[in-house]
Amino acid sequence: MSGWRHLFTVVTPTYNRAHTLERVYLSLREQSYQDFEWVIVDDGSVDNTRAMVMGWQQEASFPIHYMWQRNQHKKTAFNRGVQKASGELVVALDSDDSLDANALYSMAMAWREIPLDERDRYVAITGLCARPDGHIVGDMYPSDVFDATSLDMTFKYHVRGEKFGCLRTDVLRQFPFPEEIAGFVPESLVWRAIARAGYLTRFVNQVFRVYYDSEDSLSAQGKESQQHALGLWLLARDTVVECLPWFRYRPQAFLMAAARYTRFSLHLRHSKQARPKGRGLKGLASYALVATMWPIGVLLYMRDRAKSHVQA
Repeated sequence: MSGWRHLFTVVTPTYNRAHTLERVYLSLREQSYQDFEWVIVDDGSVDNTRAMVMGWQQEASFPIHYMWQRNQHKKTAFNRGVQKASGELVVALDSDDSLDANALYSMAMAWREIPLDERDRYVAITGLCARPDGHIVGDMYPSDVFDATSLDMTFKYHVRGEKFGCLRTDVLRQFPFPEEIAGFVPESLVWRAIARAGYLTRFVNQVFRVYYDSEDSLSAQGKESQQHALGLWLLARDTVVECLPWFRYRPQAFLMAAARYTRFSLHLRHSKQARPKGRGLKGLASYALVATMWPIGVLLYMRDRAKSHVQA
């Protein structure tokens, strides 16, 4: 698609992360490829984020756009950043991580290696994450350049672990994060919807992102917490309802998702949270999966409740 001002827009939602945001800025300054802009969407910070960004705007060799909104949620901030983007490809970079110095260059080369008349079929270039000590997070891909949908990569090829890359801006605008759902929504719900629409990703065995664990990250809080029950229920529901064509590749993953459907349904009932309308089970296979794993789901819920009582 023509008419883009840059090849990349780096979108960073942030909330009270002045203490880590400089890491992102320094990694962008060091990029060997400079055809990009940085869009920072501040989700209501009350620290010195704004003043710090204004200082960077005066010295940076690349455009920095700062937008403040009242505190809503990361997904809302990300959607807003995508709407603001004037780059053909969006790089969603968290406010506490950094890019490898050649990340944007490598993404650009991988994107341009896809013939122009075939790019409409592709949505993303996705590479690897590494920890600060250089260790790769999760699994590598089956080959150094591999074209597949993200659902195939998860269920057919069973590649696990945090991954990172860039996605087409125009496609992201067609598949925004659902802001009508309160709180945490797993990013994979959006990536899966894009995959079911038929878009391919080019996966490459190159490190793009340096991944840092933080105390306030979702993984640090514990993904099984009741606080995130709605998002985790939505992910389980998506697996057993929308992803059934991939059942034959990893049936055990679907059975566990069915148990988690019941587990987090019970958490939602306990906390009196309503499930979104129109997102129940559909079709005999989905009902059969959930019914089969219902006892396991109840046991998992009871274990969660027992743990929460002990921690209290």
